[in-house]
Amino acid sequence: MKPLIELVNIHKSYPLDGFNLEILKGINLKIYSGEFVAIMGPSGSGKSTLMNILGCLDAPTSGKYILEGLNVENMNSDELAEIRNHKIGFVFQGFNLLSRTSALENVELPMIYSGLDAKTRRRKSINALTNVGLKERMHHLPNQLSGGQQQRVAIARAIVNDAPIIFADEPTGNLDTKMSIEIMELFTHLNHDLNRTIILVTHEEDIASYAKRIIRIVDGEINSDQPNKKRILL
Repeated sequence: MKPLIELVNIHKSYPLDGFNLEILKGINLKIYSGEFVAIMGPSGSGKSTLMNILGCLDAPTSGKYILEGLNVENMNSDELAEIRNHKIGFVFQGFNLLSRTSALENVELPMIYSGLDAKTRRRKSINALTNVGLKERMHHLPNQLSGGQQQRVAIARAIVNDAPIIFADEPTGNLDTKMSIEIMELFTHLNHDLNRTIILVTHEEDIASYAKRIIRIVDGEINSDQPNKKRILL
């Protein structure tokens, strides 16, 4: 079985005061379709840099990134944008919703760039909001929604284009415990019932406990990569 994602000897460095600051130091990683993976590490460990490379938001300094059998290194900016729009969905800590736009219109936004007609956009957006339990609040503005509901809108936006991979960067960082549990249960549903591959960055052990596999990054290197034997099951 071929991996969905494969990283081969990935390095990432930035120039700093005449020196190269090395953030990632030879990362080798395989992730398969249908996995739910948590990437953990302390602040400055390189986990967010790794996420940006995996999400085609940044390029490695050296090494090879194979996504669905294609070498990302050889892609131009238009091809990378196409990948981000159709293959990858992003969920961030800060929700990133347009404040004067309804939940439904926020979810429709990625499909405008895809060139889909208005009727199809509306149908797919309603379906995505239904999947995250927000059909009844689709006409509300973000400031009329709780933090957990805003994150559900962001998740609906991430899945509306049927992207097979969802990247979530500290998705519960702005939420209280109860809402964090609800959001992680939703990610579990997307993984188990809708077969989305979930790649989650977090520094919280209780959030990582929902994942099937936990990868720990320390000082730019993979310190451990193990199945999660204490996984929370719904």
